[in-house]
Amino acid sequence: MTHSARLTNSPFGEWELYVVNDGLCQSWPTYKFHRIQPIPTLDERAAAMARLGYGAADEARWEWLEMDNGDTGDVTLLAAFDVRPIAQGQER
Repeated sequence: MTHSARLTNSPFGEWELYVVNDGLCQSWPTYKFHRIQPIPTLDERAAAMARLGYGAADEARWEWLEMDNGDTGDVTLLAAFDVRPIAQGQER
């Protein structure tokens, strides 16, 4: 089963990664990078996903979206990536 990992800015502008699963959004596994700049590297994202118990799905690629926040003119970046749970005992 695959899920979608999302990398985005929190309401405070700091980068965070979360995994969308079948539960309520309050229960989605989340990793906070506690910084505004720079954007987390591929290695940092992979390490964060592993800490959350997920790894890349076959042939997964990061896809970036730019979302308009309405009248403020601000834009939020969102990246999505297909992931799968890491099996118990598998290297993280």
